[in-house]
Amino acid sequence: MKSSCARCLAFLLIALWLPLALNADAGSPVTAPRERANFDAGWRFAFGHPFDPAKDFNHATGYFSYLTKAGNGDGPADPKFDASAWRQLDLPHDWAVEAPFDGRGGHSHGYKAIGRNFPERSVGWYRKTFAVPASDLGRRIAIEFDGVQRDSVVWVNGFYLGRQPSGTTSFRYDLTDYLNYGGDNVVAVRADVTLEEGWYYEGAGIYRHVWLTKTAPLHVAPWGTFVSAEVRDDFSSADVTARTTLTNDGATVATFDLEQTILAPDGRTVASGRVAGLTLAPGENREWPVVLAVAGPQLWSIAKPALHRLATIVRASDGTVVDGVETTFGIRTLRFDANEGFFLNGKHVLLKGTNNHQDHAGVGVAVPDALVDYRIRMLKEFGSNAYRSSHHPPAPELLDACDRLGMLVLDENRLMGPSPEQLGQLEAMIRRDRNHPSVILWSVGNEEWAIEGNEKGARISASMQAVAHRLDPTRRTTVAISGGWGAGSSTTADVMGYNYFTHGSTDEQHAKFPQQPSVGTEETTAQGTRGIYFDDKPHAHMAPLAKGDSGGNVEIGWQHFATRPYLAGLFFWTGFDYRGESNPFGFPAVSSQYGIMDTCGFPKDQFYYLKSWWTDTPVLHLYPHWNWPDKVGQEITVGCYSNHEAVELFLNGASLGKKDMPRNGHLEWKVAYHPGTLEARGYRAGQVVETTRVETTGAPVKLTLTPDRTTILPDGADVVVIDVAAIDAQGRVVPVADNLVKFAITGGRIIGVGNGDPSCHESDKGSERSLFNGYAQVIVQSDRAPGPVQLTARSGDLASAQITLTNPVAP
Repeated sequence: MKSSCARCLAFLLIALWLPLALNADAGSPVTAPRERANFDAGWRFAFGHPFDPAKDFNHATGYFSYLTKAGNGDGPADPKFDASAWRQLDLPHDWAVEAPFDGRGGHSHGYKAIGRNFPERSVGWYRKTFAVPASDLGRRIAIEFDGVQRDSVVWVNGFYLGRQPSGTTSFRYDLTDYLNYGGDNVVAVRADVTLEEGWYYEGAGIYRHVWLTKTAPLHVAPWGTFVSAEVRDDFSSADVTARTTLTNDGATVATFDLEQTILAPDGRTVASGRVAGLTLAPGENREWPVVLAVAGPQLWSIAKPALHRLATIVRASDGTVVDGVETTFGIRTLRFDANEGFFLNGKHVLLKGTNNHQDHAGVGVAVPDALVDYRIRMLKEFGSNAYRSSHHPPAPELLDACDRLGMLVLDENRLMGPSPEQLGQLEAMIRRDRNHPSVILWSVGNEEWAIEGNEKGARISASMQAVAHRLDPTRRTTVAISGGWGAGSSTTADVMGYNYFTHGSTDEQHAKFPQQPSVGTEETTAQGTRGIYFDDKPHAHMAPLAKGDSGGNVEIGWQHFATRPYLAGLFFWTGFDYRGESNPFGFPAVSSQYGIMDTCGFPKDQFYYLKSWWTDTPVLHLYPHWNWPDKVGQEITVGCYSNHEAVELFLNGASLGKKDMPRNGHLEWKVAYHPGTLEARGYRAGQVVETTRVETTGAPVKLTLTPDRTTILPDGADVVVIDVAAIDAQGRVVPVADNLVKFAITGGRIIGVGNGDPSCHESDKGSERSLFNGYAQVIVQSDRAPGPVQLTARSGDLASAQITLTNPVAP
């Protein structure tokens, strides 16, 4: 609640401050300043068809198509098309998560009924009608898409604007000349997911935010600010360079002044500068750097992610404010050392990272902003300090969250290659993301087996790296390489990226290239199903593998990287389970099982292994659960993850032995099962400092609801994540409960449900969900009206549970 309210207050202050600054000293009539409005609400949606025109609303069937003649969009691209019967929805939207599961679906994408075998669900059309006032004539107006999955084509008022094949690249189109000023306008988007772009669940549709931006003809270019800092060795001051690219889309020469102001995290002005008498010819595009000195800067760090703001004002020669943008940035230093690893602000930081795809239970890839925050907080809970966006640029909101919450980011390009399209995607990622202080490293490619170990890979990596350096000389680049070490991309990469140390020898690579820094871009976790300790292959449930698909596990991987100073750290595969890649299972399995947490964010046992060695928080975690009525007298391995010096285990009061905890290790006992209580006692300096128990529970008698916070903003977009559990008469979570739970809600809506079961085929969008090993999850979204949101959970004879979420009180 605290972080959410603070974020909203910060946005409110920005919203109030910037317009005041832009309109300051406005004497004569002024050109209206920049507007950037969220464009998510009020869309219509319907399925089209990839090859049957009759099922695609007869689109592109006219004698003169939209490609042959301007303004000839037909079917849904025609502004006169009647879409009143189409479904109404707000963005972000993922139609794949709404689809049923089907064994004919793609293994990589979780067997959802989309793709080549399902043409009736592989094309989606979106339309929106919007008014543009007559007073906007003379301004530049653009529509901006943070991401459309996939192969999108966009029209406005029947005019073809362009095509974006990649589902993870942000893009924009200038609408200015096509609009009806003082009237209605229609934008249409066609997305086609027939062909998969990746090999993991990608979703389908306009799954990220859309924006409508209005500026004067003279304006700051899209992604047109780039802020970097040179910090003194003693951190007493920093020279902040604000590079601003301006565009003149007007018909005459523009003369103007450029003003820059830096605001500290508390809102104080700490530096300002002005460059006067600048000019741009019509159609000209140019960058101006301004250096601003900041004394005693507050540094951005993991523990204290201090964020500064740069206010950029463009003022015409008559004093009129023409444009203004605000850029959030951080002042910090980065350094990768070939022998000592990674340094942030001059201090050594061992990267404790995870790889992650962008989907979550219940919502697919249409992840609300507050849920993004929730996922980052869950990663930080077990000590993770770094996030690799696998294998594509992330949503802007994810980087915003990492900036605010203190999470380092390896930002990854989707498609490796030197063609204009491929380099264009790389450029879009870097220009969009380079002001985020959380981003510490660019990745230009991942596991490109056809080239990573040969000369083509070396050349392509070098070419892409050169482009990255030109766009951002402040950061290094890496290539994630799975086996072709010692040749190809590994010879030209700024920072060597190891995908699974078992594929070769990191020591040999370091000896061969002693000047090359290195990091573990992927490493194996203890692949397995949450709460499962004995394989159940028909249900695709498996106990944690001692050696996962790539030959290791979380403990083996961490011990390798933690004991080699030349390695900057690692990124485990993965932080969360994700849809698709259900290896080693096929259908009916629909989700991966690589995660440290499941698809809902419920921790697996290895969560506590990492928390033991990645944090200073005392940890004492026992596993498995102790409900085994069919195994009385049989030997069961009992494990303990802890950072205490020693642990003693008891069963029903009898000691089973005290053992010293090895550094970066864990403990195990072989125990003949009898119901009752397992108790672990953690020792430091010979004294018991912590005790934990795992008990045989009774049958479930009651449901519980636990929200990640108890307030929700009445904006129609905020969400609260609510965990559902079944408890026995003593209040203990029943670890084998599988009850079907039904939900009812007032004042809001349920946008997704999940339980982390990798083979569950229940609807993600229903109002019910079965518990899996004791737990399920509900994601609740607010309405656009003040008032409480109340959720009720019921299941058969169990006592129901109810929770009320209130609107936060303004400070």
